[in-house]
Amino acid sequence: MAVYTEVSDEALRAFLAGYELGELVAFRGIAEGVENSNYALKTTAGDFILTLYEKRVDPTELPWFLGLMRHLAARGLACPEPVAGRDGEALRELAGRPAAICTFLPGVWPRRPSVAHCGPLGTALAALHAAGEGFSAERPNALGPQGWAPLLGRCRPNGDTVQPGLCAELDGHLESILAAWPAGLPRGQIHADLFPDNVFFLEEARGKPRVSGLIDFYFACTDILAYDVAICLNAWCFEPDLSFNVTKARALLAGYNAARPMSAAEMEALPVLCRGAALRFLLTRLYDWTNTPPGALVTRKDPLEYLRRLRFHAQAKGVSAYGV
Repeated sequence: MAVYTEVSDEALRAFLAGYELGELVAFRGIAEGVENSNYALKTTAGDFILTLYEKRVDPTELPWFLGLMRHLAARGLACPEPVAGRDGEALRELAGRPAAICTFLPGVWPRRPSVAHCGPLGTALAALHAAGEGFSAERPNALGPQGWAPLLGRCRPNGDTVQPGLCAELDGHLESILAAWPAGLPRGQIHADLFPDNVFFLEEARGKPRVSGLIDFYFACTDILAYDVAICLNAWCFEPDLSFNVTKARALLAGYNAARPMSAAEMEALPVLCRGAALRFLLTRLYDWTNTPPGALVTRKDPLEYLRRLRFHAQAKGVSAYGV
């Protein structure tokens, strides 16, 4: 369920009058996603995506997100490009929610990512980092290291109901991660949530997948570039049984390094960056798991899947654990 705010035909037609997009042809809700209400929109001018931003997105930050997407698209990255209305503004209001129309990207996201997906994913991530250069506005990472201790504190009252002793184990991981967190690594605009469902692929000749688009930039921020790589290693390189696939990791890193070679310091920092990335998603999942009332709009995800990842990274003997 990803349509939380219903839009009537009458309201949509009035909304479209503020654009030069022709006449409405078709309009339907998109079931995927958990943060916002998304609609596939077809007009006589083409295909688009209409997004209504729900309560978990801070409206004051929307100009930054839309500005970043506009900058990335102008630099040649395949990502949604916000469409401006007749008044030159992309951010508007519909059905009582902030709303924007973006260009449509073809492709499908991989339900079972393979090694063949990981190389192109790494290359696309490097292209995102390169395209982000020159976008001078910064957005601090609210879910970065400085936010983990407060978030763990909010999880503490019910955290051990998920698994006995969980909070004590996370205390130990958090202390060791913060003590080893690197300084001085290259920074820039990162996606910070590049999971498989945020990457579209098309198949080329002989079934080889090609990245056709990167979507959902609403966790994007300014942070360590290699941290974005660590997020992808967590999201793409563990199998359904939570074993780590080093071949996928090697392909992802090779694809990234072919486009943007990482420094020795960045490579050496990967184990602790991966630990931090695993802890970040574990904590947000744990918070939702223990604080979301029945019937709420948030789709809960199992936090213990990321505990297994965190334990793997904690035992990694250097960057060689990732196929380097």
